[in-house]
Amino acid sequence: MTTSPRQERRSALPLPLADQTVLSFRFTPSPRGARLARRLASCQMDAWGWRYGTPAHDAVELVAAELTANAATHGRVPGRDAELRLSREEDGHVRVEVSDARGERLPEARNAGSEEDGGRGLLLVAALAEEWGTVPRPGAPGKTVWAVVAAPGAP
Repeated sequence: MTTSPRQERRSALPLPLADQTVLSFRFTPSPRGARLARRLASCQMDAWGWRYGTPAHDAVELVAAELTANAATHGRVPGRDAELRLSREEDGHVRVEVSDARGERLPEARNAGSEEDGGRGLLLVAALAEEWGTVPRPGAPGKTVWAVVAAPGAP
């Protein structure tokens, strides 16, 4: 018996599973794609045992939201996807990585003026993460912005 194309596509989707230690998801660098990546990060944290509303869950969700929004806003290259990667570390940390195709535009945490609408996202990332940084995107043009978030009480 063969499977239908619909079943094959469904099984190829990245699903939040408790037993996987890494979740990787490519998304369109757009507000909609960034929102989907944030929701998937939130669902994966819940699947790993950090329930909705816990400090670790909320910190990872917010870091993922800021980094994916930055990829959609500042790292967009037409026709190129961005990528979210979550890794559950053995030492009680979660690593959030977001890659985009704009290697020449490196992020910088800066104090935005009170009149500006944006510009504070990386300050939030710096406050929530134990460390964060940028590296060249492996195997492709662009960069990867990463952050390591403490997730105490690892399930």
